[in-house]
Amino acid sequence: MPDYKHVGRVKTNQRKVIVAYRVIPGDPENALVVQTENLNADEHDSLIKLVESSAGQSAYEFAEAMARAVLPDGRNMLAGFHKTGKLNKVPSDLIEMVPNRASIINLKQLNETIAQQRGVTVADLALKGPNGQTVQPAQATQAEPINTVDMYATSQPNDGILSDEDLAAQYRSQADALFKEAKALREQAEALAPTKKRTKQTSESA
Repeated sequence: MPDYKHVGRVKTNQRKVIVAYRVIPGDPENALVVQTENLNADEHDSLIKLVESSAGQSAYEFAEAMARAVLPDGRNMLAGFHKTGKLNKVPSDLIEMVPNRASIINLKQLNETIAQQRGVTVADLALKGPNGQTVQPAQATQAEPINTVDMYATSQPNDGILSDEDLAAQYRSQADALFKEAKALREQAEALAPTKKRTKQTSESA
């Protein structure tokens, strides 16, 4: 069975979560997660397929892949989960990452290890946009703390973790990045095989 990034569980109740943000920008002690038991069957299947996809596994933060994916009903996955209160803020020391059945590592320890290896702080690991500035997932730093011991006992309300304005800002940043990537690929393609310009041919009279 292959290893999968972004897969974890809540230490207090062992319930499975998918970690959208390992480090919340501006709030490095917390993560942003989707608790899979709170999803309906279609949402759950779409989320797991995305996690297991190359796009999901290559994403630095899984929220990047979610922002480019759609749910079966046509909603954007990141925006849809935000609006229905399925994104929850959890202290990173209460999340265990479980890439496979044999490996378990505390998310806080994982973040600290990565930060130490890179010679930066945990806060510096937060997702950054194409301009190099930290991408803010709305008012995460202003949200009320969640009781993570029983946080999934009942459905959670929308905590205002992601605002429409910040989602729009993320989409624009991602669009800019995709545009730059497409431009670079086009330039590489032209260097390999320049596009032949069409020439107008005048028909000769018989």
